[in-house]
Amino acid sequence: MRMPIPDANIIAQRSEIIERLQQIVPRGEFGDSVIIDSAGLRAYECDGLSAYRQLPLIVVLPETTAQISRILTFCNEIGVKIVARGAGTSLSGGALPLADAVMLGLGKFNKILNIDYANRAVITQPGVTNLSISEAVSDADFYYAPDPSSQIVCSIGGNVAENSGGVHCLKYGLTTNNLLGLEMVLMNGDIIKLGGKYLGSEGYDLLGIISGSEGLLGVITEVTLRILKKPETARAMLIGFNNAALAGDCVATIIGSGIIPGGMEMMDKLAIEATEEFVHAGYPSNVETLLIVELDGPVVEVSDLIARVQNIANGLGSNYIRVSKNEAEREIFWAGRKAAFPAIGRITPDYYCVDGTIPRARLPEVLIKINEMSQKYKLRVANVFHAGDGNLHPLIMYDANELGELERAEEFGREILLLCVDVGGVLTGEHGVGVEKRDLMEKVFTEEDLKQQQRLKCAFDPNGLLNPGKVFPTLHRCAELGRVHVHHGETSFSDIPRF
Repeated sequence: MRMPIPDANIIAQRSEIIERLQQIVPRGEFGDSVIIDSAGLRAYECDGLSAYRQLPLIVVLPETTAQISRILTFCNEIGVKIVARGAGTSLSGGALPLADAVMLGLGKFNKILNIDYANRAVITQPGVTNLSISEAVSDADFYYAPDPSSQIVCSIGGNVAENSGGVHCLKYGLTTNNLLGLEMVLMNGDIIKLGGKYLGSEGYDLLGIISGSEGLLGVITEVTLRILKKPETARAMLIGFNNAALAGDCVATIIGSGIIPGGMEMMDKLAIEATEEFVHAGYPSNVETLLIVELDGPVVEVSDLIARVQNIANGLGSNYIRVSKNEAEREIFWAGRKAAFPAIGRITPDYYCVDGTIPRARLPEVLIKINEMSQKYKLRVANVFHAGDGNLHPLIMYDANELGELERAEEFGREILLLCVDVGGVLTGEHGVGVEKRDLMEKVFTEEDLKQQQRLKCAFDPNGLLNPGKVFPTLHRCAELGRVHVHHGETSFSDIPRF
């Protein structure tokens, strides 16, 4: 992975930058709000893509939107880059620091500001964890639908930045489908508000642009989310097959029949065994592939759908079917799936999580090819999929202490992603591009496609200071893209990293 060459001029100004940031965000009740010592900075040196590490120039921990506005205004004036960070759970290097950039930690933005059941909306700060939203409205029988496996720790602001998904997004949508409004600070310090507690909006769909923008357009300081009433009932099914291709056919047949489950996940034998040993969810040991299918809604409807799914599975040769008898059993079925990543972490020194999306009908052939790649690279892989929407999460196991294994794991992951594109899919389903897939973007988009996307970035961030080095394999200056930013009668461009 190539990182931009640090700006020596900015590094030389570190003392002055620290002094100014300390004036904007003074020491708080629990200690310094500007972190400058190497031990303190080390806590921010990587995100969930932990194979790469870099100490940030400085970390600042603001508490108010006004402070963020002043920080960005100052950094914009002197050309200092900004990398915003939520919980640091990004799996694509989206929050990876830069040596010449100020890292803006949003951990103190951790309050739910308003719960409005009449409008089915919650207003929250970006540092609140995903699961906390559902917990806050649970007593009123509401919940927040997008549920990434990391929901106990990942933050809402990061969910918006990456357009995160989860096991129940097949039926209820990704973050963007549950986002009603937000407040965001632009690089020049302007504070903008978009959307609100309503379902319509005039003008351009700026919410859609910002969702999944990976911190390249602004710093999110407030989010308005849609909450849903809990379904009358929900039941989960475990469906086992001795053949992964048959499991893939079952997924396609269920969807093709008009049934849209609340969630539909797939795990291969290695993932099943590791997870069962870790969680004891009651998964069968005599299957090669396991589907977890959840049906929700009115009791009568759910009973009918379960019978229809059972008929489909039996018709395709399923050798194991089990239906949850109560809520506790349903939850333990899902607890196993959501613990798949840490379960794999118990049986290997390191693993690399790939995130790509393919058409559902291509699942069987992609599974076969991934297993062939596993033999080619001599690295084990456990497959965990959001099968209903074709989102793959192969977990490539390796040992970073063994010479060359990290590089083999990366090449293995690259080949999986290229396979996703070859069969009509895309590079990411929910983890974002970050630095991990940045250099593969040209496999999906033409140069003109990428330039058009960068023109949009120029409209929000003319000097290219927000999270540079992410998403785009080659970052052009705004002038090169046909847009000149004039400020006080002069044209000025910072040293945007070029690769």
